[in-house]
Amino acid sequence: MHPLGLFSCNPPSPLANIASKASDKAHHYPQSVQSAPPIMSSDTDFSTILDAAHKAIFDQGLKIRYEVAGKAYVDQSLERGSSNFARPMQELVTEACWGSVWSRPGLERKTRSMLNMAMLCALNRGPELAVHVRGALNNGATEVEIREVLLQVSIYCGMPAGLEGFKIAEKVISEVRKEKEDAKTV
Repeated sequence: MHPLGLFSCNPPSPLANIASKASDKAHHYPQSVQSAPPIMSSDTDFSTILDAAHKAIFDQGLKIRYEVAGKAYVDQSLERGSSNFARPMQELVTEACWGSVWSRPGLERKTRSMLNMAMLCALNRGPELAVHVRGALNNGATEVEIREVLLQVSIYCGMPAGLEGFKIAEKVISEVRKEKEDAKTV
């Protein structure tokens, strides 16, 4: 069993050859996984390798998630998702979304944040949009860039989606401004 509650598997021995070739494709994985010791020897348990890989990707995802969404939000999400029922969802989000996708090369975090804002606004996912507006600011997006993303969504996905997105973004931007002002006075 995976230490984080994720699945383990014990594949039949023919899959061992596939696993031994995985190091040839290591450039697709986060740096923390690339620097791991060799994948497998003939007496290595495949589930142990998977568990180590899952943990490395989860750890990388948790680091990125903290950097983008903020410690308070992530800790609150993990706490809410700590029941036996909800924990697998938080692990999946952290590993797959943040560890596997957000850690990839090819797009800067600011670009990923702006893409997420557009998609979440279009899907009318207000609470998650608020998280990603804050993340976009943390990743260097300007208020003008956030506004332009939401205007683009308004045209292609409808004015109601855009109007709601603007309300949410304006609230988050105001909160972030106030937090910065309060931090200066402390």
